Amino acid sequence: MQSSARRGERPPKAAGLPGPTLARLPFYYRRLLRALDEGQEIVSSKDLGQAAGVPAAQARKDLSYLGEFGRPGVGYDAEALADHLADFLGLTRDRAAIVVGAGRLGMALAAYTGFARYGLHIEALFDIDPSKFKQRVGSKPILPMSSLGDWFQKHRVDLSIIAVPAFAAQAVADRLVEAGARALWNFTPREVQVPPHVYVQNEDLGTRLAIALYHLRLRDEEEEEAE
Repeated sequence: MQSSARRGERPPKAAGLPGPTLARLPFYYRRLLRALDEGQEIVSSKDLGQAAGVPAAQARKDLSYLGEFGRPGVGYDAEALADHLADFLGLTRDRAAIVVGAGRLGMALAAYTGFARYGLHIEALFDIDPSKFKQRVGSKPILPMSSLGDWFQKHRVDLSIIAVPAFAAQAVADRLVEAGARALWNFTPREVQVPPHVYVQNEDLGTRLAIALYHLRLRDEEEEEAE
């Protein structure tokens, strides 16, 4: 895709964008990427709304914050809108990340190739287990936690991913903040406390699982009623 910035356009500032709208934009973006992969040039507001779980009218309203892209009765140019969303969400700039915690989850996150499509590149993992220090996840080394501060001094780190047991989450967050972290992606079920200048995105997999199981229960009830 080509960035809309190349065409002299600038996406609107994020300030003032409603929180729920911002939360839905990644779903629209993912749907647009799928359309492009499938060779689909036009995407309807209905398709975009379904991807985010909202009506077509809400999708159109959300996207209106970014400017006028849709054509009534036709839909959205998938490539142009995807480019603009990528600019707005900050996905056109490569970002470097590290993972703290080289357990199964941490290794799976480090091995996931899909992050690259969003401009995120995991460079290394950190752990306290000496038996892991000679291992690699692809080309990514697993390093001792004692070298965390040196890594931050010598490398650019945009995002630090926490994938440790819940009891260690706060201590790891403190180490990362001390090292100079600006943004944390926390995959533990425990929320961490950080200074105001550090952004934290909490990814509670247990909560998301509970929501998925709730929807599964609804479908079970619908099937039972239909019998």
